[in-house]
Amino acid sequence: MRWAKPLDQGKMIAFHGSGQMTSNISDSLWFDTCAERVVAPALTAEVYTDLLVIGGGYTGLSAALKAAESGTSVRVIEAKTFGFGGSGRNVGLANAGLWLPPNDINAVLGIEAGERLTRVLGKAPADVFDTISRYDIACEPVQNGTLHCAHAPSGMVELENRYQQLAARGAPVQVLDQAQAQARVGSDQVFGALFDPRAGTIQPLAYAVGLARAAQNAGAILHERSAALDIEKIGGKWRVQTPKGRITAEALVVATNGYAIPIQGVQTPKIIPVHYFQAATDPLTPDQRAQILPNQEGCWDTAMVMSSWRLDASGRMIIGGMGQLGHFGQGAHLGWLKRKLAKMFPLLAGASLQHTWFGRIAMTEEYLPKIIQLDDTALISFGYSGRGIGPGTVFGAAMAKALLSGDMSVLPRAPTRHHNIPHAGLRQVYYETGATLTHLVKDRV
Repeated sequence: MRWAKPLDQGKMIAFHGSGQMTSNISDSLWFDTCAERVVAPALTAEVYTDLLVIGGGYTGLSAALKAAESGTSVRVIEAKTFGFGGSGRNVGLANAGLWLPPNDINAVLGIEAGERLTRVLGKAPADVFDTISRYDIACEPVQNGTLHCAHAPSGMVELENRYQQLAARGAPVQVLDQAQAQARVGSDQVFGALFDPRAGTIQPLAYAVGLARAAQNAGAILHERSAALDIEKIGGKWRVQTPKGRITAEALVVATNGYAIPIQGVQTPKIIPVHYFQAATDPLTPDQRAQILPNQEGCWDTAMVMSSWRLDASGRMIIGGMGQLGHFGQGAHLGWLKRKLAKMFPLLAGASLQHTWFGRIAMTEEYLPKIIQLDDTALISFGYSGRGIGPGTVFGAAMAKALLSGDMSVLPRAPTRHHNIPHAGLRQVYYETGATLTHLVKDRV
């Protein structure tokens, strides 16, 4: 089924099981252009497995793939469809590292643990693109690097700082001056950039579904529309109830991240929900493509209320920014989007926007992903703070390895038994209000 909905038409908004508003996954461009398919019927029986994975995004599916290839029996249950959550609504930038620069990571974790996390996630794009190649995942991979763009001359201070920290650790990054950045982006609205050749772009929903297919081919048994309702540990084994079935498992991975539905028996880790919305144009003309992102790098900027832009395989411009649709701020966000597109790329002024969608980012207090260890046989991963592709792939595989080997030292960061974020709801309001107010006045021409 293929369809397109113009920007000015009404959005279909639904309430997720967590009580938070979410867009339909079918609103997104990624849904329309996903070339990967997998069949995973709902669980309707009582079964046993060595490892049970709850959550069908990058983390859970990477864990399932890793475990299945080791010969372990694996089942994956997903409340909706694979990639339904943040994985399928992603911008599709497969970046190295995290939002925090290395020195800031060290300040939180300590030098040894921080340097290890930076090193592991610096290789994350290679892991992603190697996985895509190995399993022939049809997700439009382009590893031509990404550009972190200065939104104003002041943004170069941040980029220079990041460059110094990354270069000191051997990262092959490069600072581009204003003229170089403008030529690479095709816009006079950038004032320099930090180029990272390790990174690239993908079709994010197709990558998630492709991981599901690869895990299934490796022997994992997958179930969509099979939400975990209740978890308890009986006789040293995990018992998980779904609407129509039950699973007994030796080990457990919970990887629901920003789209967690409350499960009886396990406390949902607190996050700060931050939303990000996007829209896509029709495919650009050959002349437009020659002038705008001719090398197809993915881009995002240094503004406090961040925005991003990139092309897909058909040459559509996908542009987005922080904010949630489907509430009082929708008009401000979408009005800003049109102005932003015209200001960034005058060639695209007035271009029709055929899809609009948004997703929820799970942010932690320290802007770092976390792992909670329920016991020696169960791990929960969450909080990628907008960097789900690389870290999710790495964390998922590492959690499977840790549980199967009993060695938690293989995890990218040490797990914790406790987690809390004071006033998470108030922080969500702060971020959304700031984005809405900014978009009310920003980029008016």
